[in-house]
Amino acid sequence: MNIVFLSPHFPPHYSAFSRQLRSLGANVLGIADAPFNALTSELQTFLTEYYRVDTMHDYNSLVRALGYFTHRYGKIDRLDSLNEYWLPTEARLRDDFNIFGIRGNRIDTIRCKSCMKERFRQAGVAVARGQIVNSPDEAEALIAQTGYPVVAKPDAGVGALDTYRLDNKDDLIAFFARKPPVDYIMEEFVRGTIVSFDGLADINGKPVFHTSHIFSQGIMETVNDKRDIHYWSQRRLPPELEEIGRACLKAFEVQERFFHIEFFESAPNTYVALEVNMRPPGGYTTDMFNWACDIDVYRLWAELLVAGRNRLDYERAYHCCYAGRREGRRYRQTHETVVKRCGASLMNVVIVPGVFSSALGDMGYIFRHPEQEEIMEMVQFIQELEP
Repeated sequence: MNIVFLSPHFPPHYSAFSRQLRSLGANVLGIADAPFNALTSELQTFLTEYYRVDTMHDYNSLVRALGYFTHRYGKIDRLDSLNEYWLPTEARLRDDFNIFGIRGNRIDTIRCKSCMKERFRQAGVAVARGQIVNSPDEAEALIAQTGYPVVAKPDAGVGALDTYRLDNKDDLIAFFARKPPVDYIMEEFVRGTIVSFDGLADINGKPVFHTSHIFSQGIMETVNDKRDIHYWSQRRLPPELEEIGRACLKAFEVQERFFHIEFFESAPNTYVALEVNMRPPGGYTTDMFNWACDIDVYRLWAELLVAGRNRLDYERAYHCCYAGRREGRRYRQTHETVVKRCGASLMNVVIVPGVFSSALGDMGYIFRHPEQEEIMEMVQFIQELEP
């Protein structure tokens, strides 16, 4: 089986996907703009062959790379990056090389937030009122219906980049004064807790693995207000959340992909759809999958692609939590006391790459425990600031 992996070196822990593919006998064919010697020695051994391009944004270079791999190894069976940024590029390459997966005629439904709303409605899930706005007049017409605050975000944005909360007309004027030249969607501000429905679906759209996470606040607030974030997995999923999550998988026609679907829980067991991401959740959440359930999701994904595996027996034995810290903040507890407090529950301490630090902080602690009360106590211990 020939599997092309775009940017297999990023983020660094995603090299585990290449390792598991190679262990199952697949040809793992990497394409990126990093020099081969810049890859870790481990990743170099996982790749069957690596094709370096000057820039990943030169589509013709990517076409030449896939043409070379096709000539050398035969038809490309799968192509992926598992990163949201490259979704449109992946779809275009699948079109041009007739590769299974999301094609260009479907990419807008998983990239454009305005298109997502219609699919969420098909799934029977409530959505925030909103629309694409191109002028202050259009925005004010919407706000006349929703009231302030509203949220403005790129229709095809990644994460919370260039996303703003507008609380009054002065904010609205300032937003249009700095608005980038891309489509923006404006929505009513929904108050609630952000809850996700995450997992991996088989080729028929059935979850092989699924779970859920609760977030301390939205990524917009985390980035714009430079807050410390923490989020943790649920051991028991509310039936209402699982029902709408599965309905969304059907409405979005998910096949052989990871998924990360975000909702606002506006009242107990009442959900409003936020957005869908057809990729693994960001940060180190795939590792958290593994520690929460004592599984290997990297292996599971590889077996799904290579062997069509569609069954996994697992138990959500732990809540697994990520708690971030930011440089320059005076925390009450030292790193050493945090490590001692967490003890055997501490699974990893990570130094966050700069591209993720605005959302995750500069350092993160990942830990697990069967009891949520203990998880919350550890979060408080880690993130408490000096008085």
